[in-house]
Amino acid sequence: MTTATLRQRLLAEALGTALLLAVVIGSGIMGERLAAGNAAIALLANTLATVAGLYVLIEVFGPISGAHFNPAVSLVMAARGHLPWSRLGPYVAMQLGGALAGAWLAHAMFGLPILQLSAKVRSGPGQWIAEAVATCGLLLVILRASQARAAILVAAYIGAAYWFTASTSFANPAAAFGRMASDSFAGIAPASVPGFVLAQLAGAALAVALHAALGAAGDGTSPQETAGGDNGPSR
Repeated sequence: MTTATLRQRLLAEALGTALLLAVVIGSGIMGERLAAGNAAIALLANTLATVAGLYVLIEVFGPISGAHFNPAVSLVMAARGHLPWSRLGPYVAMQLGGALAGAWLAHAMFGLPILQLSAKVRSGPGQWIAEAVATCGLLLVILRASQARAAILVAAYIGAAYWFTASTSFANPAAAFGRMASDSFAGIAPASVPGFVLAQLAGAALAVALHAALGAAGDGTSPQETAGGDNGPSR
């Protein structure tokens, strides 16, 4: 049972999401600068940094807040009784605020204008299907992973999904929100965000249904399921 206060949990969600977005956006900027126009190399650099960063962030913040860093994850955990509904709004607010702060931090580190909006359109049925698949897979991993293996499995899945999905696997409404504020390699145009978010929520709902259909898995104590509430699972 976690002993973290609500304030500590919310700080962990804000800080973890900010650092995650700084990793995603910052590595995209660095990769694009060093790849000399080779998009595949830039994406590979972006992927490797995201995998490593996500693993570390889950390990560090998981025991405090559950390391959701993702409104879709928090919503699923609330629906499953692992996160009190009264905490869902504050969790999501901290995730969205952290995502925006992470984008601004990446810009500051690379000497770019802090305030930006992305012009990169990511839309169409293929992109939406990809986001549903990416989010469904992410939630299935989270729901079925054990405590000991959750961080590495989540990070590995996201790394793979960068390459096998047409959308490069945002799988996170907060990530879409933060990346909307960055006109960089990892950006997404504001007009494309609603479609991504709806697809992500649909994917999350599908994951819950598939998890129930598949039956019991793991030990039911992955980080997201054990740190959000006061007396038990919280993912």
